Amino acid sequence: MNVKRLIAMSTSFGVLVFMLALPVFAQHGTGGGGHAGGAGGIGHGEAGIGHGEGGTTHGKNSTSGPAGLARTSGKSMSDLLSQNTKLSGKLESMLGLSGPNALTELQGDAAGFKNLGQFVAAVHVSHNLGIPFDQLQSTMITGDKQTTTLGGAIYKLKPDAEAKNESKKATKEANNDLKESSEQG
Repeated sequence: MNVKRLIAMSTSFGVLVFMLALPVFAQHGTGGGGHAGGAGGIGHGEAGIGHGEGGTTHGKNSTSGPAGLARTSGKSMSDLLSQNTKLSGKLESMLGLSGPNALTELQGDAAGFKNLGQFVAAVHVSHNLGIPFDQLQSTMITGDKQTTTLGGAIYKLKPDAEAKNESKKATKEANNDLKESSEQG
């Protein structure tokens, strides 16, 4: 009887430890949080931002490079944008922001995105395709499951665009921006 009780308690303890460790793995696992291995984009699925065909958190086409900066550095996107003046200046210019509140506006625009890579890629899509950034942001952040990906949002807001190709292009541009700006600072 005592052996059965010991086994049951050991099993229960193991399950408890496993359950308590899950949030840690969800944040710092081998593929999550924007710091997975691979080549191509920043994420889940086919080279994009978000999950699915354009994801930026993990997957076969994610990178361990600068795109993961938002998660791996332990700093918020606002902190990263305020410290990285080269990147902030480029994004402010692409969004048409200027003046003493430009950085604050940029930081507000970044709010709600999964990570810095996803935000930078969304800015590129807005700039490249002429999609108003506020519409793209709203669609990605508050949209349904299909539109929270960069490709899905492109398809919804500009159906005549080649969403998959534009998502890949913007992801590549974002990766380049993040790499260049991290090399400078």
